[in-house]
This record gives sequence, C-alpha cells and structure tokens, in this order.
Amino acid sequence: MGLSVDDYLSQLQALLPQGGAWPRNSGTVQARLLAALAEEFARVDARIEALFDEADPRTTTELLPDWERVAGLPDDCVGQPASINERRAMLVARITNIGGQSRQFFINLAQQLGYAITITEFTPYSVNSHVNDPLYGQLWVFVWRINAAQDTVRRFTVTGQVSDPLASWGNEILECALSRLSPAHTLVQFAYI
Repeated sequence: MGLSVDDYLSQLQALLPQGGAWPRNSGTVQARLLAALAEEFARVDARIEALFDEADPRTTTELLPDWERVAGLPDDCVGQPASINERRAMLVARITNIGGQSRQFFINLAQQLGYAITITEFTPYSVNSHVNDPLYGQLWVFVWRINAAQDTVRRFTVTGQVSDPLASWGNEILECALSRLSPAHTLVQFAYI
C-alpha cells in the first residue's frame, strides 16, 4: 500500500529546518503549499502502485492493448474475444504456450478451440509392410492428416456474452490455428468426414 497524503505531508514537514520562520501549523501558506505537494506525491505513488498490476498480464487493464500488440493479438484465427477477462485469458495463453509437435498437443489445441479431431500419420511403404498397405513414398513421412467432422458445431456456453451466437459452424478456425502451428518441415492435410 502506498503512502497517504498525511504521510507525505509529515515527511515534507520533517525536512524543514527548525525555527520560527518555518511554521508547521495547518493554516499557514507554507503548510498549504506542502499539503498540495503531498497530495501530488500521493497521487503519483498510487499510480506507481497501480503500474504493478499493469505489469502482470493476468491483471492488466490499462495496458491490455499494448500487451495484445506485443503478443500478436487479436489472433486472425480465433478473432477478438468480447470481454476483458477473455482477452486476458487469451493473452496469458499466448504468452505461456510452449508449443509442441506431438499428436496430443494438436488434439488438445483443437479441443480448446471446440473441435474433436484425430490425427493420421503416414509411413513409407517398405519391405516389412503388409501387402494391403498403401504405397506411400519416402516424402510421406512429412505428411499428416487432421480428421474432423464436416460441420463442427460450436455451441453457446454459460460463460458467453449476450451478443454471442447460439451456435456457429465451420472449420476455418481449426485450419488456421493448426496450419500456423504445424512444424515447418511438414505438410498438414485436413479431411472432413
């Protein structure tokens, strides 16, 4: 907690030299001047204390647009969330996301976006392959396929806003988010069933 106006006033008065030329009574011109300075010092102190909340993305309000700009938000894939809490949550998720290349990472990411998917990985045909296995070449080791429903429906949740739609369809968000985070040396395909 910051210092109050009275705290600053007593500190300023304590810095004055001793003697009758430096009165400390509340009605004097000098005391009113020191009270005005103390009020400004207390205001600046409170703003500095508020800056600590702004330095944390979980509690920021005033600097939220700057935090979002630095983190590359709003995201073209997901769009702009409606509430301040959703914006903070997206910011924290963007900053703390360490990424991954595992199947489970992409399945969990799709689930966070509201999609249920499976992933198919391909292996090149070799001498040890079964007769009925597909004939994939060596480059197919870099291809993987996301299997999702044709029309995924994302429904309204209790935490939604009044202006949110009751349901939305489509897979554009899924394709955008997973394509952007897929490893650069791979090719991701999307199959809708």
